[in-house]
Amino acid sequence: MKKLAVFASGNGSNFQAILDEVKSGALEADISLVVCDKPTAGVIARAEAANIPVFCFVPKEYETKAQFEQEISAILQKNQIDLVILAGYMRLIGETLLTAYESKIINIHPSLLPAFPGKDAIGQAYEAGVKVTGVTVHYVDAGMDTGPIIAQKAIDISEEDTAQSIAEKIHAVEHVLYPKVIQELVTK
Repeated sequence: MKKLAVFASGNGSNFQAILDEVKSGALEADISLVVCDKPTAGVIARAEAANIPVFCFVPKEYETKAQFEQEISAILQKNQIDLVILAGYMRLIGETLLTAYESKIINIHPSLLPAFPGKDAIGQAYEAGVKVTGVTVHYVDAGMDTGPIIAQKAIDISEEDTAQSIAEKIHAVEHVLYPKVIQELVTK
């Protein structure tokens, strides 16, 4: 069974969706580690409740990104991690991790890339007045949301939608699409 590390910076709703699919047997993998860069993030409590080890770090306590990524890489290797899942991890992955886990880091982004990369993609789509947005799962490379696309799912935006209602639609799609794509990758 493939071992996953989930990287998150926030509440952990995508982590929870992945965990729920693992528990149900629909996702045939083991979440072996959660990596978090915010000591107060909700994902930590979710992981601890599921008895999943957490590595939490404070980036400012390191002189460079390479230093904390070297520590993360060593922990990933110690835990024999096969695939890194970014789930609301709000940092760009640097050269250290990209080299150690080349083509083994995936991300979920709340837009139909290449449209609206980076922060606040939902807000960007709302402000642009687009009629369709969606969710993209992609491999991570050195750019911001520029890696090869694995899967996408569109959602329609109506005149009545608000940024909040769009976010709710996006999250509903993410929580189904991401575990499905991970299952496809771990059973290849």
